[in-house]
Amino acid sequence: MPMKGWLAGGLVIVAGLAFIFSPWGRKTTPVTASGEIIEVSMPAAFDGPAETGRQAYADAECAACHGPNAGGIGGKGPPLVHRIYDSEHHTDAELATSSVEGIRAHHWPFGAMPPTEGLTQAEAETIVAFLRAVQRANGID
Repeated sequence: MPMKGWLAGGLVIVAGLAFIFSPWGRKTTPVTASGEIIEVSMPAAFDGPAETGRQAYADAECAACHGPNAGGIGGKGPPLVHRIYDSEHHTDAELATSSVEGIRAHHWPFGAMPPTEGLTQAEAETIVAFLRAVQRANGID
């Protein structure tokens, strides 16, 4: 019996350390000059849909929470240029729909994302094209 107690205690410690060193346990305070949580490299140019999405990102005021370069704003919104948002974990359709309809919090301690008022599904899809271009420029595929 005592062995099970030590094992359980060890598992709790390992789980706690895993949380602390995971993206979810890290502090989310600004570290860049722009006030974003992470430093983001922007592509030199964007193609048609991504350029349209860059403008839609600005028009929909995504930067208010996610930062001008999608690097996240401490206390407001997570960085979208992060491996959590790669296309294998969050599909383009999921990102677009969550932008339009909102989504409950499930990765970061920022709370739920509210629906973006006035944003259409088509506009959200161009925003995703913009985000994917920025992600690729930062080594996230």
